[in-house]
Amino acid sequence: MRHEPLAAPTNMQQLADWLKVLAEPRRLQILNLLMAGVQCNCELGDHLDMAPNLISHHLSVLRKAGLVDIERDAVDARWVYYSLNPAALDALNAAFGAFFAPARIQPRRAVCGPQGSVIHAATIRVTRH
Repeated sequence: MRHEPLAAPTNMQQLADWLKVLAEPRRLQILNLLMAGVQCNCELGDHLDMAPNLISHHLSVLRKAGLVDIERDAVDARWVYYSLNPAALDALNAAFGAFFAPARIQPRRAVCGPQGSVIHAATIRVTRH
């Protein structure tokens, strides 16, 4: 009897995409700063000691992933303000929490090896008398 692994409780492709985005330490730093509230590129630059074009690149990646929203200034549209997308953070927390939940860890089911209930043809030795 073969036991299939537990199905992941979340969309694996979405989870992998978020992990790729979040694997960059500077992006995590940007998200951390945005947890304090809405900020512009120059405010982020003051905290990160990064060139504005590099900050913009990381913000673009975070926006494509749906984690960051932008809003243009009502008076001067050249100014852009960045904030976290609360719905995306909720989805991210739910996906990570569901996938990495310790309760998902199952005990070993011995189906092969010396303690297993399945005998594989390759492990049977034929002895001749």
